[in-house]
Amino acid sequence: MLSINATYKGKNLTNMTITERFADSILGVRFDDLSSAAIDMAKAVALDGIAVGLAGATEPLGLGRIVTEYVRQLGGTPEATVLAGGFQTAMPNAAFANGTMAHALDFDNTWYPLNHPTSPTLPAILAVGEARGSSGRAIIEAIVTAFEVQARLRLAATDWTTGRGFHKPGVTGIMGATAGAARLLGLNRDQLVMALGTAGSRAGSLAINTGTMTKSSHSGHAARMGVECALLAGMGWTASSRLFDAGGFFESFTGGPGDPELMLAGFGQPFRMVEPGVGFKKHPCNYFTHRPIDAALALRAQHELDPGSIVAVEVRFPRFDYVDRPEPATGLDGKFSVQYTTAAALLDGVVTVESFTNERRFAPDMIAFLPRVRLRMDPAIPADFATMHVELSVRLDDGRILTRHQAELSGYPGQPLSRAERVAKFEACARRVIHTDRATSALALVDTLEKQPNVRALMRLLRDPIPSKR
Repeated sequence: MLSINATYKGKNLTNMTITERFADSILGVRFDDLSSAAIDMAKAVALDGIAVGLAGATEPLGLGRIVTEYVRQLGGTPEATVLAGGFQTAMPNAAFANGTMAHALDFDNTWYPLNHPTSPTLPAILAVGEARGSSGRAIIEAIVTAFEVQARLRLAATDWTTGRGFHKPGVTGIMGATAGAARLLGLNRDQLVMALGTAGSRAGSLAINTGTMTKSSHSGHAARMGVECALLAGMGWTASSRLFDAGGFFESFTGGPGDPELMLAGFGQPFRMVEPGVGFKKHPCNYFTHRPIDAALALRAQHELDPGSIVAVEVRFPRFDYVDRPEPATGLDGKFSVQYTTAAALLDGVVTVESFTNERRFAPDMIAFLPRVRLRMDPAIPADFATMHVELSVRLDDGRILTRHQAELSGYPGQPLSRAERVAKFEACARRVIHTDRATSALALVDTLEKQPNVRALMRLLRDPIPSKR
């Protein structure tokens, strides 16, 4: 507990709100103080976020096409690039389009406590950075700040139940986007407090929309509103100065008071993107489905399984109804179905963007096979994402039963994707929509981001699609 005379940077903390103290922490992040691990992770985050945003432009049901055409029709000052859109638009519009596309495939990274930290924040940072000509060092600084803000809010949100109520990118993601944009716009503490207060009235996003295009727009909305809130605050817009104090953010969104001091304790010591780290997805679907996918792929490869010989499949899973979708309505809905993703892995031996087209979802072999996959909730399995495991059983027509215990999670901190795997992911995503030479040049610029005088050259490389791809 703070003593009555406690001070911070010469200020009497007893006279400062939690929100003001949080704003000071946000403004205290400096590139020169960042560890090499934090800088490297920020660049890895940027590369992955750009990759999945580009690939999201080709989302099979047309999400990228729709959101791109929508912001094109909005018009706006041509100052920020729409990924693979072939044009620039106003900062908030570009942030919305790119944030939505970055989450469109559910291929964007995540971490613990659970959140998608990149798709709501990087698009806001790149939009402001491009418009204002921000340096690569400033972009890295903003990314690290935006991640830490989200992590601290998730830690403090002790009453939040994962997978229910509000979807995290639209609530904590918007705060990270606001903080990142505010840093690039040079807001002072009072302006940042107003920006965060305004963001509190822009936050939302209901998890009930999971499996639809609207879920992806949660990240886009957060990115757009982060830019808007920071811009408004810089012009003198006012809001509550006590967003994170009693009666504000936590009671409104998590159902309880939370523990706001966790927002401040150890802020950046080390940064949460370094410890425990960030998870980069190997498969383009909800992260809870990845353990069953990895188990299915391992069994298929180990035993050279012929899918036609599989009579029944059972996945023992912790109690988590969010991904219990035995008959997903669309390919997009299949991204959140343990049954469907397991079936896709066993049938095809790989899970890709094309696994979640309507054509694959309703192909005859999938229609015949999917009812054989049963999800059994087992209360004995820990429901905590970091410590859970799954048990996969496959019964064959010769009577054999093959089983696999899957605790490891590909791409998660502790089992990270290698540099080569992450680069391969970027290249595979990028070549879906932009020329290979531009993708190669973009990779080089991200790898040396801290040396770039501004990000405009990078964004130019990401702007124009291969004509046949849009």
